[in-house]
Amino acid sequence: MTTGTDFDTSPERVIPEGPVPRPKRWWRRPWVGPLAVLVAVFLAYSLPPYLAMDPARSRVPAPAGFAAHYWFLVAHVLFGTVAIVGVLLQIWPWFRRTHPVGHRRVGRAYVFAGAIPSALMAGTIGAMSPFGPVTATLDVIAALLWFGCTVAGWKAARERRFGEHRKWMIRSFALAMNTLLTRIYGPFVFMALGPLKDTRFGGNDQWFTDVSSATSAALSFTTLLLVSQWWLERRPARRRALAR
Repeated sequence: MTTGTDFDTSPERVIPEGPVPRPKRWWRRPWVGPLAVLVAVFLAYSLPPYLAMDPARSRVPAPAGFAAHYWFLVAHVLFGTVAIVGVLLQIWPWFRRTHPVGHRRVGRAYVFAGAIPSALMAGTIGAMSPFGPVTATLDVIAALLWFGCTVAGWKAARERRFGEHRKWMIRSFALAMNTLLTRIYGPFVFMALGPLKDTRFGGNDQWFTDVSSATSAALSFTTLLLVSQWWLERRPARRRALAR
């Protein structure tokens, strides 16, 4: 009977046949740096008003009948900051490859101190959105999808189904960027619909704002879901088999 480790065939010890692809250098992943810069700019713009804990500085008007709206919004922003910074580290291939322990710890922080509480806050304030019922519905759907994808990814990791974990967490990452992308789409949608304000919208500011906000919200999370699914399916079958 052999007692050494040369013939260990446990899943962790099996060496795949054929050449092992070399990790890509950081400069061959041109999306990492620009995405980090974009997130930094977004946080520099979005975070300071809520660190002051002053409701008068809120960028989202409080809906009538929801006195705690501002504090739910502050919690959403703070937890969301943890989520968006944590998920950037999680998708960075160099960090995952060279710091597996750090990857697991940051992953737990992303799930329990970022995505889950931020999604719950987003669903609460989204349901009371001052930008109309369509935007409210879209915000709640996006929050539920973020929550569900994150929990599914965490559960898959706990059960050591790492292929499924990767898929769910890529979707979770995409939905974590929902607010950021909505802010990017917003000005373009407002400019595109602006010429129709006095005709199709009859000069009604509230109606114009509600439709523009709903359009931005719809474009944002549908774009993110489609792009994340394309990202998961883009590799040839052979490379997916090697990755598994």
